[in-house]
Amino acid sequence: MITELDNPFDQLKRVFAYSLPLRRKFRRITVREGLLFEGEAGWGEAAPFWDYDAQESSRWLRAGLAAATTAFPAAKREQVPVNVTIPVTEPEVAAQLVKESGGCTTAKVKVADPGSTLRGDCERVAAVASALGPQGKVRVDANAAWDADQAVKAITELQAAVRDGGIDGLEYVEQPCPTVSELAQVRRQVESKIAADESIRRAEDPLAVARAGAADVAVVKVAPLGGIDRAVEVAHESGLELVISSALDSSVGISAGVAAAAALDHLDHACGLATVALFERDVTKESLLPTAGMLPLRRIEVDTTQAQDAPDLAARWQKRLKEMMRY
Repeated sequence: MITELDNPFDQLKRVFAYSLPLRRKFRRITVREGLLFEGEAGWGEAAPFWDYDAQESSRWLRAGLAAATTAFPAAKREQVPVNVTIPVTEPEVAAQLVKESGGCTTAKVKVADPGSTLRGDCERVAAVASALGPQGKVRVDANAAWDADQAVKAITELQAAVRDGGIDGLEYVEQPCPTVSELAQVRRQVESKIAADESIRRAEDPLAVARAGAADVAVVKVAPLGGIDRAVEVAHESGLELVISSALDSSVGISAGVAAAAALDHLDHACGLATVALFERDVTKESLLPTAGMLPLRRIEVDTTQAQDAPDLAARWQKRLKEMMRY
């Protein structure tokens, strides 16, 4: 569902808020909301999560405005490889999601969720590995849930689980711990590569984790960093292996992620941009969903015919937009 808001921007044609239900709970939410901007260059999106304050959310606003008003950067590739994202769910459901993923050969499995156990995480990882086959790749994402000691123990068990599923080790472990110092400690103690996400997108200095030698892989997200240009800049300056990932965006935000990935000098891993599959519906009639494990580089046209009156949705996002505009 989308609903039109009052437009406070001279450079935009229209502003909408959207509300999209998820197929399954993800990041402890069941509905995703955000803003859509129509500008001369196309559509942009700003969908900061509700636990982000106005100042941090203002970077998401800048990203959405830039996408709507400026052309995508020059592309070095016309499509990008993507991974399927597996939420906390039963092993048999996880395996089915792999089979329905549009040909993805890499899977990111969410672990360490408040609703999961390490044993359950291992069973899910093994099921995903088995569904992918021996040529597939499995990465896990802990969303900074562990301390260093917990991370070392969990990663050791998850490594064994992915091997039980027939794949020779994890591709990498994403953000096992909250702090850069803990990431560096864990990286010294495990065989898996360590990827940084929150330590980049929510940090005052997104390059600190690279300078500290605390990660092998940079997971870069367009909206939290303030736009495509800044995301590409951080990616290149990090000197790390690169992954462009989504922030659980609609197809509009995903298109900006694909544009960033397409502009990189090198792309080392499948990108976390196939998350539209987690939604029951989208803001467009032509969703960005993978074919043969790839997403094409293209602009998204929002289906404004689905717009309807939604006073509560409009009011809370009009208020939040005003708050973000102060920064």
